[in-house]
Amino acid sequence: MSVNVNDFTIHKEKIYLKGEDDNIIAYVDFPEFEEGKVEVTHTVVDPSLRGQGVAGILMELLAKELKKRNAKAELTCSYAVKWFNKHKEFSDCLIDPEAEEKKALDMAGNEACGIPKHRK
Repeated sequence: MSVNVNDFTIHKEKIYLKGEDDNIIAYVDFPEFEEGKVEVTHTVVDPSLRGQGVAGILMELLAKELKKRNAKAELTCSYAVKWFNKHKEFSDCLIDPEAEEKKALDMAGNEACGIPKHRK
């Protein structure tokens, strides 16, 4: 399956991609925990899509959506921590860029997402 940025759906707290069978095959969750603040909790990509840059597309769409909404993010998803650490041009999307940079160092080699901090 070839993936195009226009194939993704942006919802209030999730950006996702559906497969041919209409099931979600890639997504990033970012529930709002306070007005204008979200927590990026999970980035998931079906194994059939890995290596095609799908997770990176999800992150870039998320960063652009945060800018559009004038919202800021806290990250508990390990992939999001690594991605934002590599893409400093989007650090203005983060609640505390310095804390997220420290998380990236602390998570080095760890692929697991942290436990969400904010629950409704």
